Amino acid sequence: MWQPIDHDRRRFLGATAMTIGGARLGAVGAALEQLACAARPASAGPELFSLVGANGWLNSEPLTAEGLKGKVVLVDFCTYTCINWLRTLPYVRAWAEKYKDRGLVVIGVQTPELEFEKDVEGVRRAMKAMRVNYPIAIDNDYAIWNGFNNQYWPAAYFLDGEGRIRHHQFGEGEYEQQERQIQRLLGAAGFSGFDRDLVSLDFGGIEAAADWGNLRSPETYVGYARAENFASPGDAIRDKGQLYSAPSTLRLNQWALVGNWTIGRQATVLNGANGRIVNRFHARDLNLVMGPPKGGAPIRFRVLVDGQAPGAAHGLDVDAQGNGTAVDRRCYQLIRQPKPIDDRKFEIEFLDAGIETYIFTFG
Repeated sequence: MWQPIDHDRRRFLGATAMTIGGARLGAVGAALEQLACAARPASAGPELFSLVGANGWLNSEPLTAEGLKGKVVLVDFCTYTCINWLRTLPYVRAWAEKYKDRGLVVIGVQTPELEFEKDVEGVRRAMKAMRVNYPIAIDNDYAIWNGFNNQYWPAAYFLDGEGRIRHHQFGEGEYEQQERQIQRLLGAAGFSGFDRDLVSLDFGGIEAAADWGNLRSPETYVGYARAENFASPGDAIRDKGQLYSAPSTLRLNQWALVGNWTIGRQATVLNGANGRIVNRFHARDLNLVMGPPKGGAPIRFRVLVDGQAPGAAHGLDVDAQGNGTAVDRRCYQLIRQPKPIDDRKFEIEFLDAGIETYIFTFG
């Protein structure tokens, strides 16, 4: 069985915990760590100067540390297929709109986890589809990421008018605290006239908060660099086409391939039509990062839950009969099941060859 490799670039999976040096802290530990950060002497930091390392900008001319002086800045690290970031996006988008004329500049920093996320046109399409209108720095070389010594997606850094980091948030949650921090920094920088009521949001779809109480499945990579819990019989062959089959039973959080697939470092690619992936999961939502190769034709697929069409459990990207089409490489919401939430067997069959599959995520 594969073992995951160590990565310096980390996703964040918890709702309220923080991760420090690879160790997860609970909510109390997170609060203490934040207090410790707040207690450190504040000094003008060099982090914003790393903006000069951006490979390009969307929605803006290049922004600089000098040009941002006097403004409150929220730097939001993202990678656009990350479900954890997608679930924070409604708040960041709302703050950018509410405070844009009151002294706040929101900067999204698109630092790719997956190789295809380096494609600027793909980023442009994704951000437009997600109604992201604030400036986006393309950080393909990790210059800004390293300038902030960042390790997480999502990660938000709140800087005062002198460019000093006054607060940070790693992962999802704490939205009231984050907005109050924006308001405090704006007031300290001399800005006023903004509504002090917190944003009130009503959103659904893939951006809806996870059902943490029913989440028993971790994100699951299907490329060999980070794959775990692969259950197809026989050896997994790297970087070479191979016929795979599913075992007679799957334990919770195991997955398997059926058909002729090539397992690559990041992507597992279907070599012929009618290949399948099966996965036993426990969560309200099941998502899959996937898509045709760049410039490739759309790829049809069909989804089953416990051997049946999903019906009311279908996600945004499939119909009640389980039918869908992958057009771009992105995060597709395939299942959103109503309660009661239980262990389910998920199957996705691709009717056309060529699909690139990357990561299962859950919510």
